[in-house]
Amino acid sequence: MRIAILGKPFNDDLAPYIQTLFDELVRRRADLLVVEHFKIYLDNTIRISADVKSFKRNDDLTDVDIVLSIGGDGTLLDTVTYVGARQIPILGINTGRLGFLATIPYDGINMALDALYKGHYTLDDRALIRVDSDQDIFEGINFGLNEFSVLKRDTSAMIAVHTYIDGEYLNSYWGDGLVVATPTGSTGYSLSCGGPLVLPQTGNFVVSPVCPHNLNVRPMIVSDRSVISFEVEGRSSSYLASVDSRSVSVDMTVQLAVRREEFVARLVKLHHVNFLSTLRNKLNWGLDKRNSIIK
Repeated sequence: MRIAILGKPFNDDLAPYIQTLFDELVRRRADLLVVEHFKIYLDNTIRISADVKSFKRNDDLTDVDIVLSIGGDGTLLDTVTYVGARQIPILGINTGRLGFLATIPYDGINMALDALYKGHYTLDDRALIRVDSDQDIFEGINFGLNEFSVLKRDTSAMIAVHTYIDGEYLNSYWGDGLVVATPTGSTGYSLSCGGPLVLPQTGNFVVSPVCPHNLNVRPMIVSDRSVISFEVEGRSSSYLASVDSRSVSVDMTVQLAVRREEFVARLVKLHHVNFLSTLRNKLNWGLDKRNSIIK
């Protein structure tokens, strides 16, 4: 099996678990590729075989069977940009904090590898959001798994985001900005803005205002087959446009629209893990003793 690995630095107490991961992959005779900046870090942190090769963002990964993401959810979001239209399955190993997307705990690495090699998993296809603009503002990586957002600059006054669905005027959102989230992203930034939780396969976008000036403006669910376009105005000459964690300053004259991307992010889902159990565990549902069943 050929496996590509992406990751970010981890705490010292996690080094034995990551060492176990690489030792087990070598024992299973996996052909390993590690993204260049992470391999440099690993060379100074744990022992890895001299046969492990490195790769960069634009290198060809078409013959890779599985991509491992070692880190938190942010690392997995970055991993999606490396995989892109190749749709290589991604397995997230959580060495971060929350772990909505990177669902494998670091102490469950052996169990996860065993399930992976035995084929005891399914593939969970997650919709991506694509940004179209009249300028290449995201350097060719204009898609994301969680959300697209339009936000005011830190020092600027509020902005107005005039929003259209399939060319028809929806509303002008006055406030700090606007978030358009995928179902996957409904547990992220959109949730903190009061947006609803959406099941991953529902085929929707969630449009959520950020700190709206009008309190009667509420989040809205629209079909992800729609094209949502924007015109932004404000006292400042620019605003921030963001796809997942990648933000750029954009001139007010730039035209923007979002739609569902043609390809998907293919996440590896082990048989004992599902979205509803993740919700309960990560949001601490049911931990209030007042919610216990009365016997």
